[in-house]
Amino acid sequence: MASQLAKPPTRDEADQNSNPSIVPGASLLLALRLASRPILLIGGGLVASQRLYFLLESDAHITLISPSPLNPSIQHRIDDPSTSSQITWLNRPYIGRKDEVKVSDFDLVMTAIDDNDLSKEVCDLCREEKVMVNVADIPPQCDFYFGAQLRRGPLQILISTGGMGPRAGAMIRDIVLEALPPNIEEAVEGVGLLRADLRKRAPGVGGKLGQERMDWMKETCDVWGLAKMEKFRDQELRNNILDQGWDNRTIIGPKELNLVGQSWYKHFSDLISSDWSSGLGGFGFGVAVTSVGILLVFRYRR
Repeated sequence: MASQLAKPPTRDEADQNSNPSIVPGASLLLALRLASRPILLIGGGLVASQRLYFLLESDAHITLISPSPLNPSIQHRIDDPSTSSQITWLNRPYIGRKDEVKVSDFDLVMTAIDDNDLSKEVCDLCREEKVMVNVADIPPQCDFYFGAQLRRGPLQILISTGGMGPRAGAMIRDIVLEALPPNIEEAVEGVGLLRADLRKRAPGVGGKLGQERMDWMKETCDVWGLAKMEKFRDQELRNNILDQGWDNRTIIGPKELNLVGQSWYKHFSDLISSDWSSGLGGFGFGVAVTSVGILLVFRYRR
């Protein structure tokens, strides 16, 4: 029997009286901003190299403790001038409580070693110091999971099975990847540019203006759709949408824009005909996302 899909409250009137039941056991999926934050990574093998890759992409500063030889990928990152400044490598084993490096000095701690007793000791130390820890391949000793990840420019997607089946998560990730439209990066970039321009015209946080801004942005995205959002990368087009739409508190779609005399007139035919032609691809994406939602309910319970 399939479980209900998770759906928190929204502003849509149709959802105001809907109160879906709470299904305990889920992880709270967050996008952590780790730029320049201190992270401790214990281990020098393949799993540690995977952890290191994601940490470097998040611009964290990593203290890596492991004796040589290291996994070739880790050694490459240490030797590469473009990433070496983010890594402090201590070429020695980690010795737990007696180690001069203290887990309390870090925002996150990760272990990827074959010594289960030492891994448990690291976990205990972190719990004592209230530092979040991930112990590779031992879900009960993890405060967070990595999951299967994919990135397309500003778009990041995490598939988590709650520690139950990492391989299943990777397979679902690949389904989602295949279903993503080819111009998804440009679409996300475009909507980000429009949102930034809108905030310049209507600065501030919260209040009536903030609510109007969020509602207008949501409805504008809905009327344009993902297939055409890449067009928002054109500065002149964004100006026209804001001039004709936001300034008049109305929603302007592709067909409503006043194109007369505009230098970007050539874009109009693209706007009308640039829907992703593969309906099957859209269907596949929907199925993939639905599958993810269903699987997430069956979580590892600690």
